[in-house]
This record gives sequence, structure tokens and C-alpha cells, in this order.
Amino acid sequence: MELAEDEHTEFKRAWSDSAKRSIVAFANTDGGTIYIGVDDDGTVIGVKDPDQCMRQATQAAANAILPDILNFISVSTNHMEGLPVVVVQVRRGTHPPYYLADKGPRPAGVYIRSGAASIPATETAILDMLRQSAPVAYEDMPSFQQQLTFIATKAFFDASGIPFGEHQHRSLGLLTPDGVYTNLALLLSDQCMASIKVAAFADIGKEAFQSRSEITGPLPQQFEQARSLLSQYNHVRSAVGPDMRRVDEYDFPPDVLREALLNLIIHRDYGISAPSLISVLPDHIEFVNLGGLPTGLTKQDMLNGISVQRNPKLASIFYRLRLVEAYGTGIRRITHAYAHMSAKPVFSITDHTFSLSIPALAPNPPTKEDPAISTRVQDSHSPTKRIDSHSGHTDEHESLIRKYVRDHGVITRAEAQQITGMSQAAAARLLRAMVEKGRLRRVGNGPSTAYRIKE
Repeated sequence: MELAEDEHTEFKRAWSDSAKRSIVAFANTDGGTIYIGVDDDGTVIGVKDPDQCMRQATQAAANAILPDILNFISVSTNHMEGLPVVVVQVRRGTHPPYYLADKGPRPAGVYIRSGAASIPATETAILDMLRQSAPVAYEDMPSFQQQLTFIATKAFFDASGIPFGEHQHRSLGLLTPDGVYTNLALLLSDQCMASIKVAAFADIGKEAFQSRSEITGPLPQQFEQARSLLSQYNHVRSAVGPDMRRVDEYDFPPDVLREALLNLIIHRDYGISAPSLISVLPDHIEFVNLGGLPTGLTKQDMLNGISVQRNPKLASIFYRLRLVEAYGTGIRRITHAYAHMSAKPVFSITDHTFSLSIPALAPNPPTKEDPAISTRVQDSHSPTKRIDSHSGHTDEHESLIRKYVRDHGVITRAEAQQITGMSQAAAARLLRAMVEKGRLRRVGNGPSTAYRIKE
């Protein structure tokens, strides 16, 4: 036999699991042929039971390799030098990456041909194959990571009264028809690798850091944690007006910060591994994503209210969790909030970045070290407050929290502390008391704990 092993040819003495790797590698590269019953040096030794060997090859292609590869292989028996040899011919597949079903679409399961060897593909090579095959959205692609848990996200679903079992995993798009976790599942999992970096600066030139942090975890949790952190930088000054009602003045409209944060998370190109960036400066807050606008959408389209969902299934899940009020209204909400202001939000868009700058309403908002952060102005004619002798809170404190939750849908302990002027411990006691009275319900656990109106 004059054949030799090369990028298109593989010899096997008998059928073995390693032959599956060769099938995957040929399908992911330029195709090739496996000769079963031939020694590594090209010596024909034949197979004892050609029919059984053919069944093994066919069953492996049908059951052990994904996506379906049967249309791209043929299995037959030839006689070489008078001995039976099983020949498995593999054509290049049209939907790479092909991978071992028990390993998943990651380097341990995806192989390519390099010379006469079948080697694991790199994550970069796998991602390139995904992008070059049929135009599948990132959130629908199989995840590299298949060992996923959803403890934190399930808490969000439970708090919203929505089931989150295997049936919902499939209907929401967390699983492919083959039962493989998608990238959407990865984004909602406790193993989510995407992150948001938040940095606060004391100066406009971004030279003096005040603090910096990185927010990780499943995306619903990232949203709650980032929103809570931004609220701590959104200083509020309160006063009692002529009508004896309390008036809160924020540096930034809370609804605008919420919409900007939702836009940052939901419309991000998660195929790019770099984190999203939020920079808090004395006179504005910047939100920066890599990836630019979705294909086919222009800046003017966006400002006119035309919405193209980059991650529609992710957006749908945020809507189900009541984190999003309506589809495609975020940009309009942001621009409308500043319609009568001299300073306007600034959108900076390139082929590879999307940046939104939200100006402060106050001309000189205090810095984090400024004592004005904790100063709350009270009119001298403020009405008498009824103080709860057991908890130390007043009716006004509870009213402020109820109003905030009605306006924003949810409140954290830090936000309760900020709007009431109470200590951390007192704010926590008040929230617990409101839960016990049936006025609020707790959502999430640990750092992601928040409170909603009990329905």
C-alpha cells in the first residue's frame, strides 16, 4: 500500500475511541479518510469483523459527535492486499465546530487536523469556526463551558414567581436542541466570565482614583450590584418644599442611570472578552462597551428610537424578571430626561466602541470625600415625625422607601440608607421590619439582596 498518513489520511489497526477524534478533526478542517485495519506504517493487517467495525463507526458518528455529521461521512469495506479494510470517508462539514458530545464545544471536545495528527482546537479557533458557520447570534452558540450552575439566577426567577427548571432552560434558549448549554446559559450562570469594571475619579482628567471595583457573576446579579454601586455615587440632597413635601435632588436622574446600565448589559457584544467600563467623574458618568452598534443600525436610527436587539433572548429574560420595563425605549428615556436641560447625554460610536456620557444635573456635584454627601437639608417647618421606639425609624423613613420602590421597582439596603439618612444597621432593620409587616418582599441573597413591593 503506497498511502501514508498526512493531513487527509489516518490509519487505525482497529476501531477505537481515538477514531472519533479523527472524524471530528477531518469534519472541522478539510476532510479526510480513515483506514481501519492498517498499521501506522501503512502495513495492511485487515479487520476480523468488518460489519461490526462499520456499525461502530456509524454509531459513533450518530451518537458521539455533534452537530449531526452523518450527512458528511460514508462507511464502506474495501479489500486491500486481499484483506478487508473499513474505510471511513469524512467531508468537511458545513456547521463547524464539530465536537465530541461528552466533552462539549471546548478544546477537550473540538479537534482539527494538523499534519498527520488530530489536535485540540484553541478557544480562538473554535470561536472563529462559530462565527464563520451559519450566522448564529452569540447567545445561541454552544458554550465552551458546560459545567454550569444557576444558583443566583434561580433566586431572581424565584423572587419573580417564575419557574426555572429544565423546561424553561430549553424554552428560554439556555439549551440547544441537542441539550448543550448555550452562551446565554453561560451569561446567566454562576460561572459567567463577563464583568463590569467601575472606577470613580476625583478629577475630570481621570488621574486621581477614588475607588475601583470589578463586578462579576450572572448578569442579573451584575445589574443589581452595579445599580446599587452607582446609587452610592449619585448624591442626593433633600429638602421640604412650600407644600410641606420632601423634594429629592439627585446629581443624576436615577432612571437615566438605570437605563444606561441596562443598555450596557443587554446590548453588549459578549463575543469580545474585554469588560464593560463605567467611569464616575465629578461632572458626568461614562458607560463604555466594546463592539459598536449592531450590524445595520446607525447612530441616527438609534436616536430615532429604532432598536435592533443584539441579544434578544437576554433582553427577554430581563423583561421577564421585570428588570426591563419595555423593549427599545431606553435611549428615548435617556434623551427625554434631558430634553429641557442645557447639558445633554453624549453618544460616541465607532466601529468597535459604544460610549454614553451622562452629565450631572448639579454644576458641581460633591466628591465622595465631600461632607455634603451625607448632608440632608431640612426646612425649619418640617412636620413632627412619629418615631418607632423599637426600631428608631419614622413614618417618613418608611414612606420614602415605599415611594422609591414604586418609582424604581426595587431598592437595596445602601439605597435605603442613602435616601433616609439612616445608619447602615438602622436601614437594614427598617427593611426587615417592612418585610415582616408584609409591605416589602426580599429578592436575592448576599450582595445582590434587594427589596420589592409585595404584591
